[in-house]
Amino acid sequence: MADLKIRMFKDLGGPPSTTVTIPGGVLRIAANLIPNRAAAKLEQEGINLDELVRLSENPDAQGTLVTIEDHEKGEQIVISLE
Repeated sequence: MADLKIRMFKDLGGPPSTTVTIPGGVLRIAANLIPNRAAAKLEQEGINLDELVRLSENPDAQGTLVTIEDHEKGEQIVISLE
């Protein structure tokens, strides 16, 4: 089971300002622990957290799943399975 990584960038192209790593073995339970601002951004972008959990259980699912860029704010969120 892959780990879910959520990286938040305040400056596009810069280093991440926040990284959240949730181990795949506890992802189903830990999905409720994702920071509110990250979960809200996911929902706003139409990303279903339950589907992310299901996908993490697939051993073939690896790499970046989605990149969300807010060009007005210069912010970015990258969600990946690693």
